[in-house]
Amino acid sequence: MISVLGAGAFGGALAVALARSGQAVTLWARSGTGAMDAARALPRLPGVTLPEGVAVEADLGRALAGDGPVLLALPMQATAGFLEAHGAGLAGRPVVACSKGIDLGTLEGPSAVIARLCPGAVPAVLTGPSFAADIARGLPTALTLATADAGVGAALQRALSTPVLRLYLSDDPKGAELGGALKNVVAIAAGVAIGAGLGDSARAALMTRGFAEMSRIAVHLGARAETLAGLSGFGDLVLTCTSDGSRNFRFGLALGRGEGFDPTVTVEGLATAEAVVKLAAREGVEMPVAGMVAALARGRITVAEAAEALLTRPLRKE
Repeated sequence: MISVLGAGAFGGALAVALARSGQAVTLWARSGTGAMDAARALPRLPGVTLPEGVAVEADLGRALAGDGPVLLALPMQATAGFLEAHGAGLAGRPVVACSKGIDLGTLEGPSAVIARLCPGAVPAVLTGPSFAADIARGLPTALTLATADAGVGAALQRALSTPVLRLYLSDDPKGAELGGALKNVVAIAAGVAIGAGLGDSARAALMTRGFAEMSRIAVHLGARAETLAGLSGFGDLVLTCTSDGSRNFRFGLALGRGEGFDPTVTVEGLATAEAVVKLAAREGVEMPVAGMVAALARGRITVAEAAEALLTRPLRKE
């Protein structure tokens, strides 16, 4: 039995995809499980029907019955609080983080949060270029599955792969999770560029320099450069910076246009931008694009001021 904790778009999509491939899945949600079970539908995935293999569960204890993998599909900023309350019950099990971000309080990635708050659990990270709607529709998708435990990683790769969901194994969870988190910040910057009418060339420049920042901080923190060049870094960056399906890109688009944005939509890149600015300052790593996004998002500078600040930086070698 695979336990998916969190019935948002991504958690729901994973539950649907795994059940279609013949896996028994329990999908836990904080609320609304009765309506989901009755309608066999997910609020965040309109038009998607829950397969029979998905058991919708409101009781966390029943959702965690057995000893199978646990897919933690909660927002990054809610993960630590949830695990502080319930992490002890996950000892001895693979716990796979499916969120993308950096904890604002501790500046940790999801694998470190799991390791700290789930003693005895095996942390893993599932990340990469993917939209929940594509996974739920059964469209071909490739993701990175990263864990330091090779044996557990191989078992998870077999359990979580489907005919159309291809998982590539990595032993660099830090690199995988940093790629997934940091590309959201760059996606906001790319959206700002398009929303403000700065053009596709400006977007390409921000993507390229943003990727350089991503790689710089990740390698400084002990990740491998090749991990950032793979699905979890470069691959996810391309998808998130070029599609309206990305919430972070859409947020940046609205910001660049001077428009409001739906406050009920989770934009992980906002918290990540704040966290990475603190992290960069602590580590002495230069990250001007991330700093610009954090300042823009909080209204400390205007789009025109942000563009001028980036364009007037000293000329240097690439």
